[in-house]
Amino acid sequence: MSTIRRVVTGHRADGKSIIASDGEVTGIQVPGLPGATLATLWGADETLTYPDDGSEPRHHDWFPPVGGFRFVSFVLAPDSTPPVDTDPEAATAEVERLFPGLLATMEPDDPGMHRSETVDTLYIVSGRCVLELDDGSKTELGAGDVIVQSGTMHRWHNPWDEPCHVIAFLAGAHMDPIS
Repeated sequence: MSTIRRVVTGHRADGKSIIASDGEVTGIQVPGLPGATLATLWGADETLTYPDDGSEPRHHDWFPPVGGFRFVSFVLAPDSTPPVDTDPEAATAEVERLFPGLLATMEPDDPGMHRSETVDTLYIVSGRCVLELDDGSKTELGAGDVIVQSGTMHRWHNPWDEPCHVIAFLAGAHMDPIS
């Protein structure tokens, strides 16, 4: 599992800056997907106001609403990673518990294809992956590449032997119905 050090600043009552916390955030294994992890590093469901004490803002669903954001990390396991034998209903319930709202963005008839009402800016930290869009295009990405995902239907693949670690910032966006 991936672990990331998270240092958070805040303010004392007199307005001076402080280190409010210094700890680790560990990725959570995605049920039914061995080697795949997701972690929310920081997030809020509304615009923040400062000064504050550096406490973690309220956020609920995996994807942020308009006015909210998420700073996340995820690891894409190689596609060749053998699946685990799990009860599909139990795995689905556990994914919904751990990552509320994530499954609602998925296309039921096209595994892995999804769209969220967000603009996502992503940075490939290590490894390689493929970004596939619903027009059939496939773009290979590697460490150091940046992607701006603008509310489009997409899925991720990792056809290589090493995990792909991605850091992303997601901001809630308005999405008009697509015909």
